[in-house]
Amino acid sequence: MSQSKAIAEALLDTGAFKISMDPLFTWSSGIKSPVYCDLRSLNSNVRIRRQIVDAFVELINADEVDVIAGTSTAGIAWAAWVAEKLDKPMVYVRGTSKGHGTKKRVEGGMEAGQRVLVIEDLISTGGSSINTVKALREDCEAIVTDVLAITTYEMKKADIAFADLNVQAQTLTDFSTLLSVVVDRGVFSDDQLMILKDFSSDPAGWAERNSLS
Repeated sequence: MSQSKAIAEALLDTGAFKISMDPLFTWSSGIKSPVYCDLRSLNSNVRIRRQIVDAFVELINADEVDVIAGTSTAGIAWAAWVAEKLDKPMVYVRGTSKGHGTKKRVEGGMEAGQRVLVIEDLISTGGSSINTVKALREDCEAIVTDVLAITTYEMKKADIAFADLNVQAQTLTDFSTLLSVVVDRGVFSDDQLMILKDFSSDPAGWAERNSLS
C-alpha cells in the first residue's frame, strides 16, 4: 500500500476526515459540503500522530532546512513534532500581528536568510499557508519555498496562490486519494463519485450545481 493511501485510510478510520452525501456538512462559511475535516483530533491519537510525523520527515531533506515553521493554530503542533524529530529550531506564525508589545507575527527566534519549511495540517484555499509564507519573508527575510501539509481539498484557487508566490505545496495525501479509499470500500456509487470529484472545482457552488441541499 502506498503511503498516501495509508494516510488516507488513517484519516477516514479515525473520523478526522469525513465524507458524506447525505447529510451534507455545513461549513462556517455556509457552504454545503460533502466533506468535513477535523485534523486537530489527531493530536490525541499517538499512533496516527507518529505515523504522520514520520511521513513528514521522510519528505524532508534536513540538510536543506534551517527552521521548521507552523501555521497558527493547526500547524503548530505538527511543526513542533517534526522539528523535534529533525533536531531543528521551530517557530510559528500568528494569523494576525500581536496587538501589544512588539506586535510581531513570527514567534520564536531565527536569523535573516534562513531556509524555512512551513508545516500546515489542511490546505483548502491556501490562505493560512500563504499568509505564513508572506510573514516569514517580510518580517524575517526568510527563504521559504516549500509548504508541507497532511492533506488538501485540491482546490484550483490554492494552486494559483502558491504558484504566484513561487511556493511548492506537497501533501501526505489528498482528496482524490481519500475518495479512492471510500470507493474501494463500496461507500459510494460511480455516479456519486463523479459528483464528489466536482467539489474541488467550485466548492461554493457545488451543492446547487448538483441539486443537493
